Amino acid sequence: MNKSEIIFLDGPHSRYKELKFTFQMIIEFIRGFRGLHFIGPCITIFGSARFKEDHPYYQLTREAAAAFAKLGFTILTGGGPGLMEAANRGAKDVGGRSVGCNIVLPVEQKPNQYLDKWVYVKHFFVRKVLLVKYSFAFVVMPGGYGTMDEYFEALILIQTRKIENFPIIIFGKEYHKELIGHIETMKKNGTIGEADARLYLVTDSIEEATMHIIEKSIKQYGLKPENKVRPFKWLFEHE
Repeated sequence: MNKSEIIFLDGPHSRYKELKFTFQMIIEFIRGFRGLHFIGPCITIFGSARFKEDHPYYQLTREAAAAFAKLGFTILTGGGPGLMEAANRGAKDVGGRSVGCNIVLPVEQKPNQYLDKWVYVKHFFVRKVLLVKYSFAFVVMPGGYGTMDEYFEALILIQTRKIENFPIIIFGKEYHKELIGHIETMKKNGTIGEADARLYLVTDSIEEATMHIIEKSIKQYGLKPENKVRPFKWLFEHE
């Protein structure tokens, strides 16, 4: 290959720029941690921003989130429209707590109107940490690249024991049938183990998902109502 044909990717920056970026990320994480510190045990619901209110998946997500909120969990989403909005709306329907972790994009994604609280982040990797950190279960609704990214992020963290064995529930057997088929292909070829294919539940039943969360989250981790943690005013904390 001619040297003139080689394209050099934008590699290391100056030490100053990389140190500056590191501190910017520390500040972003601290803001996220402070903003979400008092939200309590959560269930994170992933799903597409593109489904409208009249779509069956919107209604399914809304009803599922309401059922999970009744168990006492805060419903945590990416804070945007579509199925994220449906999940936050379902929590509000039953008087549950509804929280969002919104991402700053070139085309602005505004927080949906059903949030009690939300934080803004600039980077997807920070957002994913926050969506995982506070949750005792992960629910995957139909979605696109972002939803799949978040699903596999949670899955690999559980598989490698970076986080506890929290339940993952996939809604939409028909929508996800090729995905589940590919996971079976990975198992047959030995790229994942037999146990790895049992790290998630695929269902269309809200009742089955609710019972799974009761067994694998509430009972497994001994979750129970606790005395409310009060913010420290001297740290300018608030709920």
